[in-house]
Amino acid sequence: MNGLTLDPSLGWTGGGILTALLLLLAAAIPITHHRAKGHTDAGTLATVRRTVMVLVLALMVLTPSVVSQTTNRAINATDVYIAVDVTGSMAVKDAAYGDHSDISRLEAARLAVDDLTKAYPDASFAALRFGMSGTLDLPLTPDDRAIGNWSRGLRTEPTSQSAGSNLDAPLDQLVISMKETRQQHPDDRILLYLITDGEQTSSHPRRSFSTLRAYLDDAFVLGTGSATGGRIPVSQDTLEGTEGTHPEGDDQWVKDPQTGQPGISTMDQKNLKALADEMSGSFEHLDKGRTLDSGTTAKASKQYRVTTVTKIRRHVTPLIWPLALVEVILLIWELADWIRTSRRLL
Repeated sequence: MNGLTLDPSLGWTGGGILTALLLLLAAAIPITHHRAKGHTDAGTLATVRRTVMVLVLALMVLTPSVVSQTTNRAINATDVYIAVDVTGSMAVKDAAYGDHSDISRLEAARLAVDDLTKAYPDASFAALRFGMSGTLDLPLTPDDRAIGNWSRGLRTEPTSQSAGSNLDAPLDQLVISMKETRQQHPDDRILLYLITDGEQTSSHPRRSFSTLRAYLDDAFVLGTGSATGGRIPVSQDTLEGTEGTHPEGDDQWVKDPQTGQPGISTMDQKNLKALADEMSGSFEHLDKGRTLDSGTTAKASKQYRVTTVTKIRRHVTPLIWPLALVEVILLIWELADWIRTSRRLL
């Protein structure tokens, strides 16, 4: 529906005050002329002209505009970001997923990723792994096979390169990637699946994930591991895509520097729930007898589907130029009248 409206560029408060002052001035011009009749060189025509100039200016402040509406059809696609922890503690074999038990935390993460690609058949996926830092291995792609190959190729970081677990390692990369996605595809729904054991062993304080709420439609923190925990195997430097070999005896376990004994790594549920709260998301524990085919992910996968939505957008276009043209003509007339009067009085 098209039509005319007033849409002050200074806002209704500022524009209203300025307009009221101009209207008072417009009223004062003829009153002053009437009181000074016989004592001024300004005629009735000049008074009318100046009053009209002020009234036109007041109307310009109110910013007359043309309102138009357009109907757009937008496709709301779903973009799923998957971030998987690959720190050394993810090699601990205290995890379970569905029918699988006593598997490594990373293996449970791989199984969860496979189910995610099945849960969102029409989605695009982006894959990140994080340890010492966050790495975007796969930008958004609709190829779920690429995501499957990526998850099967995940390996934990070599112990020699580990500098402690820092849960905010993927944060910078996630912010950059999601911001770009939101700008390029404003109608898409963006989801994040963060898979980790929740351990934070770095001496650096963890940054909040609340920054991501500006770009996310929903977030899911998937915890892997157990409260009992287990020993962390030493992983050697290996070629990408190959499993590391481990030393013999007690040297095959990562040792606690304080006790000199093999350290125990446990899933930190408190950290996992805090991450979910910061993103206004939900926490889910990957455990025996439970898969992503049920629970919050199953509900979300039905909610976030590719849909076509008709949107009505309202456009307001300022219509100032006709008034500005009238004001310029009146100013030129006023200037010419002033020059004529000045020469006559010389």
